[in-house]
Amino acid sequence: METNLIRVLEGQYLDELTSELCDFTLEEQNAATEAQGVKPLASSDYVPIVGKTVTYVVACVIVNDANEVLMMQEAKESCAGKWYLPAGRMEPGETIVEAGVREVLEETGLKVEISTLLAVETAGGSWFRFVLTGNVVGGTLKTPSQADQESIQAKWCAHLNELSLRANDILPIVELARSYRTRVPKDPNWHRDILPARKAHYKNYLRVVVAIKNKTTNQVYVLLSEKTAYHFPTVEIHPGRSLHSTLKKFMIELFGADLPQHRPHGVLSVEHHTSGTQANPTDGMCLTVLVICRPSIEAVSLIGKCIWHELNKDLSARLAMAVAGKNATFQLHVVR
Repeated sequence: METNLIRVLEGQYLDELTSELCDFTLEEQNAATEAQGVKPLASSDYVPIVGKTVTYVVACVIVNDANEVLMMQEAKESCAGKWYLPAGRMEPGETIVEAGVREVLEETGLKVEISTLLAVETAGGSWFRFVLTGNVVGGTLKTPSQADQESIQAKWCAHLNELSLRANDILPIVELARSYRTRVPKDPNWHRDILPARKAHYKNYLRVVVAIKNKTTNQVYVLLSEKTAYHFPTVEIHPGRSLHSTLKKFMIELFGADLPQHRPHGVLSVEHHTSGTQANPTDGMCLTVLVICRPSIEAVSLIGKCIWHELNKDLSARLAMAVAGKNATFQLHVVR
């Protein structure tokens, strides 16, 4: 399991069959809901299919050496003339990175190489936006004479307050990308360049790395589930609830009603790769999220088939560094 922890800390996929290790499926969540006399919000056989049942969006924040941001002017009738980051919905058959490269080229005329994921944003359990950044490697900036249905034009902008923006939701991620670009190399408070790991999933899963300390010894422990094989606890993402709601209900399954104080710190890794057939696509993904329990381990009880696993000193220090650094994990923004 320590090898698996190293892999997720480095943004790599885990070579395991997630569907068989899922501790709380959508079917089980619906059964628990119905037992309380409440009608489920989604069918138990829900499958994420791009363009039909799930929406994946990419937003690319490209910053140049002058600290200017690549912006494009909207052509869509609903927001024509407004300015925004190059962004848009993923298309069937695309990976997250491929969608980012395509959107930047279509809307700005520039070719980019995506270097890292910066954040994951979600509204409900069936809309996800992946914030990416990278560097320009070719192309020419789109001018008004090249306007098409994708955009009117593109330009580099130092001060976004000088533009009429389509929405202000991009301001925090623009500042995030600028800070990332100007960070000190190998700053332990920042994650490294990490891209989504290419692994296909049939469903959408939330894998949690729950960390806790023994405050007497200062040792760090992580929670493991014993279902069929030791693994990090995993829940199927409910498409009709916010990610925070899915996480809270799952934590209650793990710890019982006397839930210890905890907080999601951020995203460690994203696993996604489109595969399958057109009739039976695999558009699912797996988000691995770091969750911090505040009480000391002695004060926390477990229910179900879970154990605490003590980490060796090197991994304890590495995980403690990830917890201490505000940006050592990818940011997770959840809109309820």
